[in-house]
Amino acid sequence: MTPLAPERVGTQKIYKVSEITRQIRSLLESQFQAIWIEGEVSNFKRHSSGHIYFTLKDESAQISAVFFANANQFLKFEPRDGLQVICIGRISVYDQRGQYQIYVQRMEPKGLGALQLAFLQLKERLEKEGLFSAERKKPIPVYPRRIGIVTSPTGAAIHDMLKIFRLRTYGLHILLYPVRVQGEGAAQEIEDAIDELNRRGRLDVVIVGRGGGSLEDLWAFNEEPVARAISRSHIPTISAVGHEVDWTIADFVADFRAHTPTAAAEKVVMNWDELRERLRHGRQRIQNAMTTLLASKREALDHLKESYTFRQPLVYVHQLSQRADELLRQMQNYLKGIIQEKRQSFRNLAGKLETLSPLGILKRGYSITFDHEGNLVQEIKRLKAGETILTRVKTGSIKSKITEVGV
Repeated sequence: MTPLAPERVGTQKIYKVSEITRQIRSLLESQFQAIWIEGEVSNFKRHSSGHIYFTLKDESAQISAVFFANANQFLKFEPRDGLQVICIGRISVYDQRGQYQIYVQRMEPKGLGALQLAFLQLKERLEKEGLFSAERKKPIPVYPRRIGIVTSPTGAAIHDMLKIFRLRTYGLHILLYPVRVQGEGAAQEIEDAIDELNRRGRLDVVIVGRGGGSLEDLWAFNEEPVARAISRSHIPTISAVGHEVDWTIADFVADFRAHTPTAAAEKVVMNWDELRERLRHGRQRIQNAMTTLLASKREALDHLKESYTFRQPLVYVHQLSQRADELLRQMQNYLKGIIQEKRQSFRNLAGKLETLSPLGILKRGYSITFDHEGNLVQEIKRLKAGETILTRVKTGSIKSKITEVGV
Protein backbone atom coordinates (compact mmCIF):
# COMPACT_ATOMS: atom_id res chain seq x y z
CA MET A 1 0.00 0.00 0.00
CA THR A 2 1.46 3.34 -1.09
CA PRO A 3 1.53 5.81 1.82
CA LEU A 4 -0.18 9.13 1.33
CA ALA A 5 1.65 12.42 1.51
CA PRO A 6 -0.81 14.68 3.30
CA GLU A 7 -0.25 18.28 4.13
CA ARG A 8 0.54 19.09 7.77
CA VAL A 9 -0.76 21.74 10.11
CA GLY A 10 1.79 21.72 12.76
CA THR A 11 1.99 18.09 13.69
CA GLN A 12 -1.58 17.27 12.45
CA LYS A 13 -2.03 15.45 9.10
CA ILE A 14 -4.65 16.88 6.72
CA TYR A 15 -6.27 14.58 4.07
CA LYS A 16 -8.29 15.46 1.01
CA VAL A 17 -11.66 13.72 0.72
CA SER A 18 -10.55 11.69 -2.30
CA GLU A 19 -7.33 10.72 -0.48
CA ILE A 20 -9.06 9.40 2.61
CA THR A 21 -11.71 7.71 0.46
CA ARG A 22 -9.04 5.89 -1.54
CA GLN A 23 -7.30 4.97 1.71
CA ILE A 24 -10.52 3.52 3.13
CA ARG A 25 -11.28 1.68 -0.17
CA SER A 26 -7.80 0.21 -0.20
CA LEU A 27 -8.18 -0.98 3.37
CA LEU A 28 -11.58 -2.53 2.72
CA GLU A 29 -10.59 -4.24 -0.51
CA SER A 30 -7.47 -5.73 1.04
CA GLN A 31 -9.45 -7.00 4.02
CA PHE A 32 -12.65 -8.19 2.25
CA GLN A 33 -11.68 -9.53 -1.18
CA ALA A 34 -14.13 -12.44 -1.23
CA ILE A 35 -16.78 -12.58 1.46
CA TRP A 36 -20.15 -14.24 1.93
CA ILE A 37 -22.98 -12.04 3.15
CA GLU A 38 -26.49 -13.16 4.03
CA GLY A 39 -29.39 -10.74 4.04
CA GLU A 40 -32.79 -9.70 2.74
CA VAL A 41 -33.09 -7.97 -0.65
CA SER A 42 -34.75 -4.55 -0.64
CA ASN A 43 -34.88 -1.56 -3.02
CA PHE A 44 -34.26 -3.95 -5.90
CA LYS A 45 -33.77 -2.31 -9.28
CA ARG A 46 -32.60 -3.68 -12.62
CA HIS A 47 -31.10 -0.89 -14.73
CA SER A 48 -31.48 -0.71 -18.51
CA SER A 49 -27.73 -1.33 -18.71
CA GLY A 50 -28.30 -4.75 -17.18
CA HIS A 51 -26.69 -3.82 -13.84
CA ILE A 52 -28.64 -4.72 -10.69
CA TYR A 53 -28.75 -2.39 -7.66
CA PHE A 54 -30.23 -3.35 -4.31
CA THR A 55 -29.76 -3.25 -0.57
CA LEU A 56 -28.90 -6.16 1.68
CA LYS A 57 -30.29 -5.81 5.18
CA ASP A 58 -30.97 -7.64 8.40
CA GLU A 59 -32.80 -6.53 11.51
CA SER A 60 -29.99 -4.17 12.57
CA ALA A 61 -28.10 -2.88 9.53
CA GLN A 62 -27.92 -2.66 5.77
CA ILE A 63 -25.36 -2.47 2.97
CA SER A 64 -25.68 -1.32 -0.63
CA ALA A 65 -24.97 -3.89 -3.32
CA VAL A 66 -24.13 -3.77 -7.01
CA PHE A 67 -24.41 -6.79 -9.34
CA PHE A 68 -22.90 -5.83 -12.70
CA ALA A 69 -24.34 -7.17 -15.97
CA ASN A 70 -21.27 -9.21 -16.90
CA ALA A 71 -21.56 -11.03 -13.56
CA ASN A 72 -25.37 -11.47 -13.38
CA GLN A 73 -25.92 -12.70 -16.95
CA PHE A 74 -25.90 -16.30 -15.76
CA LEU A 75 -28.26 -15.70 -12.84
CA LYS A 76 -30.98 -18.35 -13.07
CA PHE A 77 -33.63 -16.76 -10.84
CA GLU A 78 -35.06 -13.26 -10.58
CA PRO A 79 -34.21 -11.47 -7.31
CA ARG A 80 -37.00 -9.46 -5.69
CA ASP A 81 -37.64 -7.49 -2.56
CA GLY A 82 -38.05 -9.64 0.52
CA LEU A 83 -36.03 -12.56 -0.81
CA GLN A 84 -33.40 -13.97 1.55
CA VAL A 85 -30.14 -14.46 -0.35
CA ILE A 86 -26.47 -15.23 0.14
CA CYS A 87 -24.09 -13.05 -1.88
CA ILE A 88 -20.45 -13.62 -2.65
CA GLY A 89 -18.38 -10.57 -3.55
CA ARG A 90 -15.88 -7.97 -2.46
CA ILE A 91 -16.32 -4.88 -0.29
CA SER A 92 -15.26 -1.56 -1.76
CA VAL A 93 -16.14 2.13 -1.72
CA TYR A 94 -18.06 4.14 -4.30
CA ASP A 95 -15.86 7.22 -4.34
CA GLN A 96 -18.43 9.73 -5.63
CA ARG A 97 -20.68 9.10 -2.64
CA GLY A 98 -18.10 7.96 -0.16
CA GLN A 99 -20.30 4.91 0.39
CA TYR A 100 -19.04 1.44 1.02
CA GLN A 101 -20.86 -1.39 -0.75
CA ILE A 102 -20.52 -4.95 -1.86
CA TYR A 103 -19.80 -5.75 -5.48
CA VAL A 104 -21.63 -9.05 -5.96
CA GLN A 105 -20.04 -11.76 -8.06
CA ARG A 106 -22.53 -14.51 -7.31
CA MET A 107 -25.93 -14.76 -5.65
CA GLU A 108 -27.83 -17.77 -4.31
CA PRO A 109 -31.28 -17.87 -2.70
CA LYS A 110 -31.25 -19.00 0.89
CA GLY A 111 -33.04 -22.31 1.45
CA LEU A 112 -34.04 -23.11 -2.13
CA GLY A 113 -31.41 -23.65 -4.80
CA ALA A 114 -31.11 -21.05 -7.53
CA LEU A 115 -32.39 -23.40 -10.22
CA GLN A 116 -35.32 -24.54 -8.13
CA LEU A 117 -36.29 -20.98 -7.35
CA ALA A 118 -35.93 -19.95 -10.99
CA PHE A 119 -38.16 -22.88 -11.96
CA LEU A 120 -40.87 -21.83 -9.48
CA GLN A 121 -40.70 -18.18 -10.50
CA LEU A 122 -41.01 -18.89 -14.23
CA LYS A 123 -43.73 -21.46 -13.65
CA GLU A 124 -45.76 -18.95 -11.62
CA ARG A 125 -45.36 -16.22 -14.21
CA LEU A 126 -46.24 -18.37 -17.23
CA GLU A 127 -49.17 -19.90 -15.42
CA LYS A 128 -50.58 -16.43 -14.76
CA GLU A 129 -50.24 -15.70 -18.49
CA GLY A 130 -52.35 -18.77 -19.27
CA LEU A 131 -49.67 -20.79 -21.05
CA PHE A 132 -50.57 -23.88 -19.04
CA SER A 133 -54.35 -23.66 -19.49
CA ALA A 134 -56.16 -26.67 -20.93
CA GLU A 135 -58.14 -24.43 -23.31
CA ARG A 136 -55.09 -23.54 -25.39
CA LYS A 137 -53.77 -27.10 -25.70
CA LYS A 138 -54.16 -28.69 -29.14
CA PRO A 139 -55.31 -32.31 -29.49
CA ILE A 140 -52.72 -34.83 -30.60
CA PRO A 141 -53.73 -36.27 -34.02
CA VAL A 142 -55.35 -39.69 -33.82
CA TYR A 143 -53.26 -41.18 -36.63
CA PRO A 144 -50.11 -39.06 -37.06
CA ARG A 145 -47.75 -40.12 -39.85
CA ARG A 146 -45.26 -37.23 -40.11
CA ILE A 147 -43.42 -36.84 -36.80
CA GLY A 148 -40.80 -34.20 -36.03
CA ILE A 149 -38.33 -34.85 -33.19
CA VAL A 150 -36.23 -32.17 -31.47
CA THR A 151 -33.49 -33.85 -29.43
CA SER A 152 -29.84 -34.83 -29.41
CA PRO A 153 -28.91 -37.15 -32.30
CA THR A 154 -26.61 -39.16 -30.01
CA GLY A 155 -28.67 -39.37 -26.81
CA ALA A 156 -30.59 -42.33 -25.47
CA ALA A 157 -33.91 -40.59 -26.15
CA ILE A 158 -33.73 -40.77 -29.95
CA HIS A 159 -32.63 -44.41 -29.85
CA ASP A 160 -35.52 -45.32 -27.53
CA MET A 161 -38.06 -43.60 -29.77
CA LEU A 162 -36.70 -45.02 -33.02
CA LYS A 163 -36.79 -48.49 -31.50
CA ILE A 164 -40.54 -48.08 -30.97
CA PHE A 165 -41.11 -46.68 -34.46
CA ARG A 166 -39.12 -49.45 -36.18
CA LEU A 167 -41.36 -52.10 -34.64
CA ARG A 168 -44.37 -50.60 -36.46
CA THR A 169 -45.08 -50.72 -40.18
CA TYR A 170 -47.47 -47.82 -40.49
CA GLY A 171 -45.53 -45.81 -43.06
CA LEU A 172 -44.38 -43.26 -40.48
CA HIS A 173 -42.09 -40.45 -41.62
CA ILE A 174 -39.61 -39.29 -38.95
CA LEU A 175 -37.80 -35.93 -39.20
CA LEU A 176 -35.02 -35.45 -36.63
CA TYR A 177 -33.89 -31.90 -35.91
CA PRO A 178 -30.61 -32.37 -33.98
CA VAL A 179 -29.92 -29.98 -31.09
CA ARG A 180 -27.91 -29.79 -27.92
CA VAL A 181 -30.09 -30.63 -24.95
CA GLN A 182 -27.91 -29.24 -22.16
CA GLY A 183 -25.28 -26.63 -21.61
CA GLU A 184 -24.91 -23.03 -22.72
CA GLY A 185 -26.94 -22.24 -25.86
CA ALA A 186 -29.03 -25.43 -25.74
CA ALA A 187 -32.28 -23.57 -25.04
CA GLN A 188 -31.71 -21.29 -28.04
CA GLU A 189 -31.12 -24.28 -30.31
CA ILE A 190 -34.29 -25.98 -29.09
CA GLU A 191 -36.31 -22.79 -29.63
CA ASP A 192 -34.92 -22.36 -33.15
CA ALA A 193 -35.65 -26.00 -33.98
CA ILE A 194 -39.32 -25.75 -32.93
CA ASP A 195 -39.77 -22.53 -34.90
CA GLU A 196 -38.08 -24.01 -37.99
CA LEU A 197 -40.25 -27.13 -37.95
CA ASN A 198 -43.32 -24.90 -37.78
CA ARG A 199 -42.09 -22.88 -40.74
CA ARG A 200 -41.55 -26.04 -42.75
CA GLY A 201 -45.02 -27.31 -41.90
CA ARG A 202 -46.42 -30.64 -43.15
CA LEU A 203 -45.83 -32.27 -39.76
CA ASP A 204 -48.59 -33.88 -37.74
CA VAL A 205 -46.85 -33.71 -34.34
CA VAL A 206 -43.53 -32.62 -32.80
CA ILE A 207 -41.77 -34.41 -29.92
CA VAL A 208 -39.39 -32.28 -27.83
CA GLY A 209 -37.26 -33.98 -25.21
CA ARG A 210 -34.25 -35.82 -23.92
CA GLY A 211 -33.33 -38.59 -21.48
CA GLY A 212 -33.08 -38.26 -17.74
CA GLY A 213 -30.55 -36.30 -15.74
CA SER A 214 -30.06 -33.86 -12.90
CA LEU A 215 -31.93 -30.56 -12.62
CA GLU A 216 -28.90 -28.87 -14.18
CA ASP A 217 -28.90 -31.35 -17.07
CA LEU A 218 -32.58 -30.76 -17.80
CA TRP A 219 -32.40 -27.01 -17.35
CA ALA A 220 -32.64 -26.10 -21.05
CA PHE A 221 -36.26 -27.30 -20.95
CA ASN A 222 -36.94 -24.90 -18.06
CA GLU A 223 -35.81 -21.88 -20.07
CA GLU A 224 -38.40 -19.30 -21.08
CA PRO A 225 -37.46 -19.28 -24.80
CA VAL A 226 -38.27 -22.98 -25.06
CA ALA A 227 -41.60 -22.46 -23.27
CA ARG A 228 -42.50 -19.60 -25.61
CA ALA A 229 -41.57 -21.62 -28.71
CA ILE A 230 -43.77 -24.53 -27.62
CA SER A 231 -46.60 -22.13 -26.82
CA ARG A 232 -46.58 -20.48 -30.26
CA SER A 233 -46.21 -23.76 -32.17
CA HIS A 234 -49.20 -24.41 -34.42
CA ILE A 235 -48.14 -28.06 -34.64
CA PRO A 236 -49.30 -30.17 -31.65
CA THR A 237 -46.32 -30.72 -29.35
CA ILE A 238 -45.41 -33.58 -27.02
CA SER A 239 -42.85 -33.02 -24.29
CA ALA A 240 -40.72 -36.01 -23.33
CA VAL A 241 -38.11 -34.86 -20.82
CA GLY A 242 -36.33 -37.13 -18.39
CA HIS A 243 -38.13 -39.73 -16.32
CA GLU A 244 -41.63 -39.92 -14.90
CA VAL A 245 -40.66 -38.00 -11.75
CA ASP A 246 -39.03 -35.17 -13.72
CA TRP A 247 -41.20 -32.15 -14.48
CA THR A 248 -40.02 -29.19 -16.55
CA ILE A 249 -41.62 -25.97 -17.74
CA ALA A 250 -41.82 -27.55 -21.21
CA ASP A 251 -44.05 -30.28 -19.76
CA PHE A 252 -46.56 -27.72 -18.49
CA VAL A 253 -46.69 -25.77 -21.76
CA ALA A 254 -46.75 -28.72 -24.17
CA ASP A 255 -50.03 -30.04 -25.55
CA PHE A 256 -49.25 -33.47 -24.09
CA ARG A 257 -46.68 -34.52 -21.49
CA ALA A 258 -45.10 -37.96 -21.91
CA HIS A 259 -43.18 -39.07 -18.83
CA THR A 260 -40.37 -40.57 -20.96
CA PRO A 261 -39.24 -40.42 -24.62
CA THR A 262 -40.38 -44.03 -25.01
CA ALA A 263 -43.84 -43.07 -23.72
CA ALA A 264 -43.94 -40.23 -26.28
CA ALA A 265 -43.28 -42.67 -29.12
CA GLU A 266 -45.92 -45.03 -27.71
CA LYS A 267 -48.41 -42.13 -27.64
CA VAL A 268 -47.78 -41.44 -31.33
CA VAL A 269 -48.39 -45.05 -32.43
CA MET A 270 -51.03 -45.91 -29.81
CA ASN A 271 -54.06 -45.41 -32.07
CA TRP A 272 -52.28 -47.10 -34.97
CA ASP A 273 -51.82 -50.14 -32.73
CA GLU A 274 -55.50 -50.06 -31.73
CA LEU A 275 -56.54 -49.74 -35.38
CA ARG A 276 -54.35 -52.67 -36.36
CA GLU A 277 -55.86 -54.74 -33.55
CA ARG A 278 -59.41 -53.82 -34.61
CA LEU A 279 -58.60 -54.74 -38.21
CA ARG A 280 -57.10 -58.02 -37.05
CA HIS A 281 -60.25 -58.84 -35.07
CA GLY A 282 -62.43 -57.76 -37.99
CA ARG A 283 -60.50 -59.97 -40.39
CA GLN A 284 -60.80 -62.88 -37.98
CA ARG A 285 -64.57 -62.36 -37.69
CA ILE A 286 -64.92 -62.26 -41.48
CA GLN A 287 -62.86 -65.43 -41.85
CA ASN A 288 -64.97 -67.19 -39.23
CA ALA A 289 -68.19 -66.04 -40.88
CA MET A 290 -67.00 -67.16 -44.32
CA THR A 291 -65.92 -70.51 -42.92
CA THR A 292 -69.35 -71.00 -41.36
CA LEU A 293 -71.14 -69.91 -44.54
CA LEU A 294 -69.06 -72.18 -46.76
CA ALA A 295 -69.66 -75.11 -44.41
CA SER A 296 -73.40 -74.44 -44.54
CA LYS A 297 -73.43 -74.21 -48.34
CA ARG A 298 -71.29 -77.33 -48.62
CA GLU A 299 -73.76 -79.19 -46.43
CA ALA A 300 -76.65 -77.98 -48.58
CA LEU A 301 -74.83 -79.05 -51.72
CA ASP A 302 -74.16 -82.49 -50.29
CA HIS A 303 -77.87 -82.74 -49.47
CA LEU A 304 -78.79 -81.84 -53.04
CA LYS A 305 -76.32 -84.32 -54.44
CA GLU A 306 -78.08 -87.06 -52.48
CA SER A 307 -81.57 -85.93 -53.51
CA TYR A 308 -83.79 -87.76 -56.05
CA THR A 309 -83.24 -84.99 -58.58
CA PHE A 310 -79.50 -85.47 -58.82
CA ARG A 311 -79.73 -89.26 -58.64
CA GLN A 312 -82.40 -89.60 -61.45
CA PRO A 313 -82.16 -86.31 -63.37
CA LEU A 314 -83.68 -87.58 -66.69
CA VAL A 315 -86.68 -89.13 -64.98
CA TYR A 316 -87.26 -85.88 -63.17
CA VAL A 317 -87.04 -83.96 -66.44
CA HIS A 318 -89.59 -86.30 -68.05
CA GLN A 319 -91.93 -85.83 -65.12
CA LEU A 320 -91.61 -82.05 -65.44
CA SER A 321 -92.26 -82.31 -69.20
CA GLN A 322 -95.37 -84.41 -68.63
CA ARG A 323 -96.56 -82.00 -66.00
CA ALA A 324 -96.04 -79.13 -68.44
CA ASP A 325 -98.20 -80.90 -71.04
CA GLU A 326 -100.94 -81.41 -68.49
CA LEU A 327 -100.86 -77.78 -67.51
CA LEU A 328 -100.96 -76.75 -71.19
CA ARG A 329 -104.07 -78.89 -71.84
CA GLN A 330 -105.72 -77.50 -68.74
CA MET A 331 -104.94 -73.98 -69.88
CA GLN A 332 -106.31 -74.64 -73.39
CA ASN A 333 -109.52 -76.10 -72.02
CA TYR A 334 -109.83 -73.19 -69.64
CA LEU A 335 -109.36 -70.71 -72.46
CA LYS A 336 -111.93 -72.51 -74.66
CA GLY A 337 -114.47 -72.31 -71.87
CA ILE A 338 -113.73 -68.62 -71.36
CA ILE A 339 -114.10 -67.92 -75.11
CA GLN A 340 -117.39 -69.79 -75.39
CA GLU A 341 -118.76 -68.02 -72.36
CA LYS A 342 -117.76 -64.62 -73.73
CA ARG A 343 -119.19 -65.43 -77.19
CA GLN A 344 -122.57 -66.36 -75.74
CA SER A 345 -122.57 -63.21 -73.62
CA PHE A 346 -121.77 -61.15 -76.72
CA ARG A 347 -124.67 -62.70 -78.62
CA ASN A 348 -127.07 -61.89 -75.83
CA LEU A 349 -125.93 -58.31 -75.69
CA ALA A 350 -126.13 -58.00 -79.51
CA GLY A 351 -129.71 -59.26 -79.45
CA LYS A 352 -130.65 -56.72 -76.82
CA LEU A 353 -128.95 -54.00 -78.81
CA GLU A 354 -130.72 -55.04 -81.98
CA THR A 355 -134.04 -54.88 -80.17
CA LEU A 356 -133.37 -51.40 -78.84
CA SER A 357 -131.73 -50.03 -81.97
CA PRO A 358 -133.57 -47.32 -83.98
CA LEU A 359 -132.73 -49.27 -87.11
CA GLY A 360 -134.83 -52.09 -85.81
CA ILE A 361 -137.76 -49.70 -85.53
CA LEU A 362 -137.26 -48.68 -89.14
CA LYS A 363 -137.46 -52.33 -90.24
CA ARG A 364 -140.95 -52.43 -88.76
CA GLY A 365 -142.16 -49.60 -91.07
CA TYR A 366 -141.43 -46.58 -88.95
CA SER A 367 -139.31 -43.53 -89.92
CA ILE A 368 -137.11 -40.98 -88.11
CA THR A 369 -136.91 -37.28 -89.03
CA PHE A 370 -133.95 -34.92 -88.46
CA ASP A 371 -133.96 -31.12 -88.84
CA HIS A 372 -131.48 -29.18 -90.95
CA GLU A 373 -128.96 -29.27 -88.10
CA GLY A 374 -129.19 -33.05 -87.77
CA ASN A 375 -131.19 -33.00 -84.54
CA LEU A 376 -133.93 -35.57 -84.00
CA VAL A 377 -137.35 -33.95 -84.50
CA GLN A 378 -139.55 -34.76 -81.56
CA GLU A 379 -141.88 -31.72 -81.51
CA ILE A 380 -143.51 -29.99 -84.47
CA LYS A 381 -143.12 -26.56 -82.93
CA ARG A 382 -139.33 -26.67 -83.51
CA LEU A 383 -139.89 -26.71 -87.31
CA LYS A 384 -140.53 -23.75 -89.57
CA ALA A 385 -141.78 -23.42 -93.16
CA GLY A 386 -138.98 -23.32 -95.65
CA GLU A 387 -136.59 -25.46 -93.62
CA THR A 388 -135.13 -28.68 -94.98
CA ILE A 389 -135.66 -31.92 -93.10
CA LEU A 390 -134.26 -35.44 -93.53
CA THR A 391 -136.44 -38.48 -93.08
CA ARG A 392 -134.81 -41.88 -92.51
CA VAL A 393 -136.73 -45.02 -93.56
CA LYS A 394 -135.77 -48.68 -93.73
CA THR A 395 -134.15 -48.54 -97.15
CA GLY A 396 -132.76 -44.99 -97.23
CA SER A 397 -133.29 -41.28 -96.59
CA ILE A 398 -135.72 -38.69 -97.95
CA LYS A 399 -134.81 -35.03 -98.06
CA SER A 400 -137.82 -32.66 -97.90
CA LYS A 401 -138.63 -28.96 -97.70
CA ILE A 402 -141.32 -27.83 -95.35
CA THR A 403 -144.08 -25.84 -97.05
CA GLU A 404 -146.41 -25.69 -94.09
CA VAL A 405 -146.30 -26.59 -90.40
CA GLY A 406 -149.59 -27.78 -88.93
CA VAL A 407 -150.62 -28.49 -85.40
